[in-house]
This record gives sequence, C-alpha cells and structure tokens, in this order.
Amino acid sequence: MSALPPSLDLPSSPAPAPSSVPALDFRAFVARLLADGDAITVARPVDPHLEVGAITRRVYETAAPAPLFTSLTSGAPGCRILGAPAGLNGTGPNNTDPSSTSQGDADPNGTGGGRYARLAAHVGLGRQAGPREIVERLVAAMHAEPVPPRVVATGPCKQNVLTGAQVDLERFPVPLLHQEDGGRYFGTYGFHIVRTPDGSWTSWSVARTMLRDATSLVGPAMPQQHLGMVREQWLRRGERMPWAMVLGAPPAALAAAGMPLPAGVSEDGYVGALAGAPVEVVRAETNDLLVPANSEIVLEGWVAAEELAPEGPMGEYHGYAFPEGRLQPVFHVEAVTFRDEPILPVCAAGLPPEENHTIWGTMVSAAALDVLRRAGLPVDFAWCSYEAATCWIVVSVERARRSEFAGPDGELVDRIADVLFASHAGWLVPKLIVVDDDIDVTDVSQVVWALATRHHPQTGTRLRPDTPGIPMVPYLTPAEAAAGRGGKSVTDCLLPPGFQGRTASFAGSFPAGLRQRVLADWTAYGFPATG
Repeated sequence: MSALPPSLDLPSSPAPAPSSVPALDFRAFVARLLADGDAITVARPVDPHLEVGAITRRVYETAAPAPLFTSLTSGAPGCRILGAPAGLNGTGPNNTDPSSTSQGDADPNGTGGGRYARLAAHVGLGRQAGPREIVERLVAAMHAEPVPPRVVATGPCKQNVLTGAQVDLERFPVPLLHQEDGGRYFGTYGFHIVRTPDGSWTSWSVARTMLRDATSLVGPAMPQQHLGMVREQWLRRGERMPWAMVLGAPPAALAAAGMPLPAGVSEDGYVGALAGAPVEVVRAETNDLLVPANSEIVLEGWVAAEELAPEGPMGEYHGYAFPEGRLQPVFHVEAVTFRDEPILPVCAAGLPPEENHTIWGTMVSAAALDVLRRAGLPVDFAWCSYEAATCWIVVSVERARRSEFAGPDGELVDRIADVLFASHAGWLVPKLIVVDDDIDVTDVSQVVWALATRHHPQTGTRLRPDTPGIPMVPYLTPAEAAAGRGGKSVTDCLLPPGFQGRTASFAGSFPAGLRQRVLADWTAYGFPATG
C-alpha cells in the first residue's frame, strides 16, 4: 500500500480530552453540527408517531440540516431525537465534469461546500472534507496501531441508571418511522456490543432493533455478520448471550461498528486509531461488557439461546418496504443508563441517501479499497455510490499501470472481482463496476456516462451466480436469498486498448490559460458565483 499524503495522516500530536472531541462524544458532535449550521433545533411539538419519520425523510430528500427535535409529544420530558445524523448537506453534486479530476480545475475531494460535513465529523475531519479524504482517513486507521480504549470509573451515560423493575423502554420517545413498519424502532442508529464466550473477541455491530415491549427488543442477527457469529458461539453452548446496545454513541465508534473489519478484530482499538485518542469506556451495570462512557443511552441485558419473535417489516436500506416481517432474536433489557435529557438518533431508512448509504456505504468503500490495494492491484479508488443504495461499488483503475498486467484487460477486471468478492466488504455489495481513473467514481453522473459509453453489452458483463452475497437484495429470488448466493455481477467499463477519444468538456477542450480566465471572469459575465 502506498504512503498517504501528509494531509491524510492520522493525528500524531497530543489529543484533546475525548469529551471535547465530536468524534468521541455524541453530545459534542450535536453541538458542532448546530454551531456549523449542519443541524437545526425543531422546538415546536412533534409527534414521534410518523411525524419525526416524515420530517427526517424530507430532510434526506432535500439535503436539509439534521433536525434536533426538542419538544416531543410522547416520552419522558427532556428526551430528544436527532434525525439524519449522517445525511448530506446542500443540493448540488460534488463534481459534474467527467474530466475534471485529471485536469485539476475542480476540487479533487469534491467537497461541495460541506456536503459531507456530518459524515466528516464522525471521523474527526473538518466540514469541508470530501469522499476521498474521508475514505483515506478510514483506510489509514486500518493500518495504524490500534489505540486501546481507556477504562474510566463513570461517565455521562451513567447520569441516570434504571435496573430491574425500573426498566421501561416506553419512557423514551421510540418513533414509528414509516407507516409500513411493523413496530416502533428504538435502534436505527446504534450498535450492539457482544463478546465471544472465551472472551477473545468483542464485537461492536450495527443492526436495528424494534421495540417488543417495555423490557425487550427484537432484531436481526444474520449468521454471516459479526453479531450473528458471536451469537452462534453462545447458541452452541446453550447459554444466553450477555449484550449491550449503545444509542447516541461516539460517532467514530458508530462508524467503526459499521466497518466490515475482519472477524475476530475488536472495533474498540480501531476507534482510537481513527479519532486519534482512546475512546473512554465504562463497565456495564449488569454484565462485564465495556460501553462507551460518552453515550446518550445504553441498554443492557441478554439474548436467549433459541428465543425468536416477529420483527418488522421496516423500510429498508435498498429503498423498499415489504409487507411481512420475520422471526428474529429477542434482546431482553435488564438495565438502562442514560444522560440527562438524552438524545436518541434515528435513521429513517429508505431511498438514498441516508445513513445506510453515507455511513455503511462509506465504510464498505474503505474496506474494499484497502483489500484491493493490499492485493497489489492498480486501483485508484473505490466508492459505493450513495444513489445506488449500497447495491453497487465502483472501482477506478490507474490507467498508467494497466500495462503492468500482461494479459487482456478482462483478466484484470476478473482479478479485481475475485479479490473483492472474497472479502467481507465484497459480500455486502452485489454489483461491481470497473472504470478508468479519469472517471470520478464519487460523482454518479460520471459513472452513468461511463456505463453508457464504455460498457459493451456483449463482452462487458460477467455474471457471478455462485458467489456468496448478502441475502437482502430485493431482486433475488427466494431460492437465491435462502442460499445466500446469486445476483452478483461485474460490469467492465475500461476503455479499450488504443482508444483515441478525448473527453469533450470544459476541462478537456480548452487551453489552461483560457479556462483560468473564464473562471476568474465568471461573475463579470453575469453568472452567479459558484462554491
């Protein structure tokens, strides 16, 4: 793996106290968003029954600031909800010129005036950071020395402690987010904490949970994901699994929990490497798990070995809501700890972009880029287009290095697919698109242009019907979903050898001096200023 530019290196100077770092404290994160105009306070009364979900969906679809609801019509006084914690800001694409990334006239990070500000705050970057800077930050942390968490005696999440008969999940404003949902979802932007029976691996895993009753939740734990892998070890012993769930987690911890790191790797050390300081953790009240001290709400309890209950349906990350739910594991809550005036973050899943795409998709992009680079492949970048709902990933190849592979270009594309689909990141994304590096893969308009003009219908598509993949993709047949195979493909959009065409565009068709003069005189021509 090549060295990163100095501007992308992880922090090396002494870090400030975690309580003052937005990436390590959800309350500081919310304060930063409000101060930067990336969030607004909604002070008028709002109903958690659908109204919170409707407003949050509208926020995603208009790229509006995140709404902090402070006057909810249900739940205990003082409880708050933050919608769209990692939604996008602004309305314009980050870059629209198909040749700009190689010509130098446009911002190569595609910052778009803070379009990715909420996502950047999760990983300790400034609000102007763009996709490349964010992904490279994530990749660098994967190769940095893990920074173990710091165990503290107590923390903000212990300001209120309810145990036993005091536990009542109904005291929180648990929202019904879509009218199609089979119930109210407590956990849409949090993560589970579980540990293997031998104590060798502690997993922080993102997965949703639906309110079942005042003391229990129900939600998925797929066997191919880390939460399901750990649960399977407890199942084999016939024992219930100690468990905790964190809501309003330190943002870097939430990002790490959504990263497809290898099985057996504990995410807590990755959080410290990513944020430049250890995440503070405190012991749970009812078991030996360690939970982030600077969290808003922590649920503690256990998961029975065999117990299942109906969960869902729910509006999903791929943009559809189905009419029926499924039987899923039950999470019993024995204790709840929370900050004063707790903030419950929510993701109203559905049409992109929302957090399943901005957080999960970005984490998948970083893991995929890393695995391809480590294989020695001439890969420039990898990106799960948010608009594609984490159902495709676009990989750009360094054209200058294509000659290193003596065989046909198709062999290079197949090699990229083999390496990617063998990884956990590749298991999560069913479709791979390969382009040259003159395409900015973070701009979906350029990807569409490449698909339309560079993909040969007869020779450019490779089907992978026997490759394992996530069973939640809507187009899979019932048999494919049950088998966990099928529906995967590779789309070759590499330019053919000897291609003589030149991109006809502002960046590609005019002398540099003229371009600079046009940009300098843009407002003098009568056009409005651009960002």
